[in-house]
Amino acid sequence: MLAREQVLDILSAVQDPEYKQSLVQLQLIRDVMVKENSVSLSLIATQQEEAAVEALKEQVNAALRNAGAADVHIRVRPISDFERGEIAKRTEGAAGEGHGHTHSHAGHSHHAQPQAAPSVGILSPESGTVFIAVASGKGGVGKSTVTANLAVALARQGKKVGIVDADIYGFSIPDMMGIEERPEVVNEKIVPIERFGVKVISMGFFVEDNAPIIWRGPMLGKMLRNFFNEVNWGRLDYLLLDLPPGTGDVALDVHQMIPQSKEIIVTTPHATAAFVAARAGAMAVHTNHEILGVVENMAYYECGKCGNKEYVFGRGGGGKLAEELHTVLLGQIPLGAPDNHPSEPDFSPSVYKADSATGKLYLEMADHLIHRLS
Repeated sequence: MLAREQVLDILSAVQDPEYKQSLVQLQLIRDVMVKENSVSLSLIATQQEEAAVEALKEQVNAALRNAGAADVHIRVRPISDFERGEIAKRTEGAAGEGHGHTHSHAGHSHHAQPQAAPSVGILSPESGTVFIAVASGKGGVGKSTVTANLAVALARQGKKVGIVDADIYGFSIPDMMGIEERPEVVNEKIVPIERFGVKVISMGFFVEDNAPIIWRGPMLGKMLRNFFNEVNWGRLDYLLLDLPPGTGDVALDVHQMIPQSKEIIVTTPHATAAFVAARAGAMAVHTNHEILGVVENMAYYECGKCGNKEYVFGRGGGGKLAEELHTVLLGQIPLGAPDNHPSEPDFSPSVYKADSATGKLYLEMADHLIHRLS
């Protein structure tokens, strides 16, 4: 049975076709996971041509199978400008140490001039932004409502906050937050819409008349990457990611794109919902993402007149899930909707007022997260 270190050792013999150096040395092999005799990993592709990418992928596959791997799963994503800049810095340094010898690719402008690399992007750990992915095992549990209200609560606590509506098929954040305008492009960067002190970017801004999205996985991944690289986020303390339900391509892309991301799992009290949500939690565990906690949404219905609580969807699902994932139950949000009126100047269908009972629950949750993450 192969170990992770053996996988990296084997792949150190495979060279990147552009830089003519080891894939491992260039840090182009990521997210290596070995389970029994199965190996999965991410390959960062420096070339755009499909034939070249497939040839390199086959080299990696063959090397691992020849070493005894029974099953090899390789996810490919294109290299980012920031990653190119980092490689350029490293290879330039190596050239300086090598008595002035240059690498075979030094003639390319983006390699020969590492100083032209872009400034620190939002995805860089140097940005200081804390990423919080909000996930669920299934749809309909109120994950987007939790994302929007938690982001607003963090902003009400004085933090600089953004939301990426990464639920590309089921985008709903703009509608929930009452956003009607579209982003503008300034100096070749998209300026996110700001609402309730939260900067928002969503696929909903780029789709006409609520049209359906009919895309394959790689196109979704590219759009998601644009949400990070092509948007002028400025400085953010927190960037919340409203993930699609389940453990599909987009969720996996986010896990691999942002290895430093934390995660919150949303469920209802129903045992089946919590059981399904455990899969999303298991995905976070397998990709070494810290789970900040579980939010139990629609936990109960509270009678407005008598104050009695009705547990419409059962009890205990959130607590059981938190226990199973070895994390905490961050909050239990009641079933209901904000008492907002369309005539209000800051109307939104889904954002609770700060002084409402549910708004205070979100403020408590935000306060807990701020203290924990600081």
